[in-house]
Amino acid sequence: MDNGQWTMDNEKIFVNCQLSIVNCQLNSMFRFHKEGVSIVLSTLVFVGLFLFIVARWFSALYGISCLIMFFVILLVAQFFRNPVRTIAIANNNIIYAPADGKIVVIEQTEESEYFHDKRIQVSIFMSPLNVHVNRYPVSGVVDYFKYHPGNFLPAWNPKASTDNERTTIVINTGKDKILLRQIAGAVARRIIAYAKNGSKAVQGEDLGFIRFGSRVDVFLPLNAKINVSIGEKAVGNKTVIARLS
Repeated sequence: MDNGQWTMDNEKIFVNCQLSIVNCQLNSMFRFHKEGVSIVLSTLVFVGLFLFIVARWFSALYGISCLIMFFVILLVAQFFRNPVRTIAIANNNIIYAPADGKIVVIEQTEESEYFHDKRIQVSIFMSPLNVHVNRYPVSGVVDYFKYHPGNFLPAWNPKASTDNERTTIVINTGKDKILLRQIAGAVARRIIAYAKNGSKAVQGEDLGFIRFGSRVDVFLPLNAKINVSIGEKAVGNKTVIARLS
């Protein structure tokens, strides 16, 4: 093989690698959660019909209508995005953030539903602009699952943990038990959880989804070493919120 052919072959390999990287990035960027596929498609249909009507009978408004509809599609699509997130190390002593958002609570508190003792509570507030996929922070077996109907107070309200619509999930790792609570907010009106009593939890995999802004509380043993601070932005499956001994 001459040097010219060798150079061309290497250039092709390089280009193919770059295309593969771009494809992976696009798949991650435009990967929608299954809970939002029907809503994204419905939005596209609505936008198409709306713009058809505007173009037909209100043509003077077509330009501004296209701009507004573009932002509508962008908002819906970004809300239901489901970026690929792989955990760095699978280890139940490492507690990964179960959601994207801001750390709003780190405190020792009395957990009154399941443990009936003191735990360290770490709460993550998700704004409508965050990824709203919830993920298992550890692996194990779901020892307890319960759905609670309730109010829709703002998710930052301290009473939201006990008064709002919510789910409680307890994961038994074989060594420790970790409790998660998905909490609806003033805008969030639907909590989706895949956990069931006795089902398997796999660290990093989806445990559910909450629509349009909400909160996730994590209750940890008192010996947990907290790895985050108030106001810090957490990234699901990436940010280590605590370590267990």
